[in-house]
Amino acid sequence: MDINCKFDNLKRRIKKMDKAVVAFSGGVDSTFLLKVVHDILGDGTLAVTARSSTYPERELKLAVKFASGIGVEHLIIVSEELDIEGFCENPTNRCYYCKKELYCKIRSIAEKRGIKYILDGSNLDDTGDYRPGLEAVRELEVISPLKEERLTKNEIRVLSREMNLDTWDKPPFACLSSRFPYGQQITVKKLQMVDSAEQYLLDRGFKQVRVRHHGDIARIEVSAYERCKFFDENIMDEVNKKFKLIGFKHTALDLKGYRTGSMNEAIIQA
Repeated sequence: MDINCKFDNLKRRIKKMDKAVVAFSGGVDSTFLLKVVHDILGDGTLAVTARSSTYPERELKLAVKFASGIGVEHLIIVSEELDIEGFCENPTNRCYYCKKELYCKIRSIAEKRGIKYILDGSNLDDTGDYRPGLEAVRELEVISPLKEERLTKNEIRVLSREMNLDTWDKPPFACLSSRFPYGQQITVKKLQMVDSAEQYLLDRGFKQVRVRHHGDIARIEVSAYERCKFFDENIMDEVNKKFKLIGFKHTALDLKGYRTGSMNEAIIQA
């Protein structure tokens, strides 16, 4: 099925809903979904964004700006993952606890407002990686219309560009908890270290960035075409100096570069 047929099916599916809550992170997928839902349902649309220590302030500001720009009602709730029992120990099913907490809160909001449908931005490609959070999505009967209409990430980018959405080429983003090897404890301080390190690299002009936290070591992942920037000794010295100030004793560059779910590689190989 071609992309236009998928898009038409998506719009027909949404038209059957009178009201809907969209779990809105501000990423490529949820931004696209929110725009489509709001275009169709208008005031019957509610966007909900969760604020927590794992969600950078820069992402929240972008989400608020977009929601305000299209005129959709936007609720910002607190969903602090570090308060969830067991989450800080960073088990392999960490994302399940996070999503369950989030969607329970969104479900409560929806019920109070008499809204039947809760939507999330999962796409077809999300089924190809280890994503325990999808189990919570199923348990709480959250609908993933992009996935159900078999829209891929690339197709969503294409459609977003056609709709003049600035997020069409936005780099993928995952919560800061994904920067830690499973089993390594997650703390507010460590999250702040990762956030500060990534923000520094973004401010230096890097587009796709992950700073993986391995105790005293920061492992930098950047997109394949950006790795060559580290051939500059001045940049290496400046990054190393900054990361030491942030709290890392050692800084390393991942020679393979950025890839989605690199922390899952140990699980898959096992």
